[in-house]
Amino acid sequence: MAGYVVVGTQWGDEGKGKIIDVLGDRADYVVRFQGGNNAGHTVVVNGEKFILHLLPSGMLHGQGKCIIGPGVVVDPKVLLKELDTLEAKGAKVDHLFISDRAHLIMPYHIQLDILKEERSGDNKIGTTKRGIGPCYSDKFSRVGIRAVELLDMELFAKKLQMNLEEKNELFTKIYDAPTMKFEDIFEEYRGYAERLKHRIIDATPEINKALDDDKFVLFEGAQAMMLDINYGTYPYVTSSSPTSGGVTTGVGVSPRKIDRIIGVMKAYTTRVGEGPFVTELNNDLGEKIRQIGGEFGATTGRPRRCGWLDLVVGKYAVDINGLTDVVITKIDVLSGLDTLKICTGYEIDGKVYTTVPAATEKLAYAKPIYEELPGWTEDISNMKDYNELPENCKKYLARVEEYLGCQITVVSVGPDRSQNIFLKDI
Repeated sequence: MAGYVVVGTQWGDEGKGKIIDVLGDRADYVVRFQGGNNAGHTVVVNGEKFILHLLPSGMLHGQGKCIIGPGVVVDPKVLLKELDTLEAKGAKVDHLFISDRAHLIMPYHIQLDILKEERSGDNKIGTTKRGIGPCYSDKFSRVGIRAVELLDMELFAKKLQMNLEEKNELFTKIYDAPTMKFEDIFEEYRGYAERLKHRIIDATPEINKALDDDKFVLFEGAQAMMLDINYGTYPYVTSSSPTSGGVTTGVGVSPRKIDRIIGVMKAYTTRVGEGPFVTELNNDLGEKIRQIGGEFGATTGRPRRCGWLDLVVGKYAVDINGLTDVVITKIDVLSGLDTLKICTGYEIDGKVYTTVPAATEKLAYAKPIYEELPGWTEDISNMKDYNELPENCKKYLARVEEYLGCQITVVSVGPDRSQNIFLKDI
């Protein structure tokens, strides 16, 4: 069997979509295991950019079966729009299926997300306002509506009525907002059911059988390590587990069926939204990296906060995910900088930390401990072999690998799926 997991090691936007797309070329299955349309995976094929929010990044190959797993929350409207967009561009879409256990994002989830963020003021989390958190809240409150309910509209109606009564009370009594109408939502989702019912399947037994039959199954998540609900910079996190452990609960497979866990790490660090960011560069250099790297959110268009590579976060991700491989992306963005810095520790109240403390408030005033390395001036975006890389680039990669204690398998030198240097087989 070959169960591969691809995870982000920072705050997302590391380039997971590209790596999944590269591996997806030979995958029998590509399975999304958590998150929703609050993340955007950008894949560039022959110069054309595709931004996928719900669809697994392996969709563009049209070969392996693509499944949205039980741990994902699905906005049917967004999903159908993505399918229609790909189909209009001539892409194959009949290989996409949805687990019957996946929860559905409802209009009231989106409205609650917006109202709660607005009400929070300076204490806002910085959500994408896509309804992800409220949907997961309903899931764990055991009142959620799942994809399987789209196959029984009578049952769907009962659950919708029950949920809407409670949500409308929240709207009027807590947020002083207008109510939502049952009829409008029911008719909208009945239309979605007609278009999606042939894609709704009991996915877990099929995925387990594929692994038992030695098929290549590629698992992909959204967001990344530092946005994990348990291990990220809480409360500035997402509502699910983007770590490798999220695969077992988000799909229903044993950890023993996972062979390789590949962590994607940007050669510098970015994050979107609120929350502490120890290596952030609030200066001209940070803006330069943002512009060269095109660091703007694929989902929201928000400018990403940019900073030096944080290896405290990187090592944390190696340990918690059990990474077998690291992929370094966007190292070409660093070309032309005289000096590079990597963070190897935090100083907080006179104490040095080499792991990420739970107290998010302390991270807000942590001072980064840096190592400096010489930069390089060469354009590396067209290089195909490790030996072609400038010596200082090799030294940078070697130091990162040494600190992480995990092999660097692939170095990405540009956005296209062909712009990769393979140090080892993957």
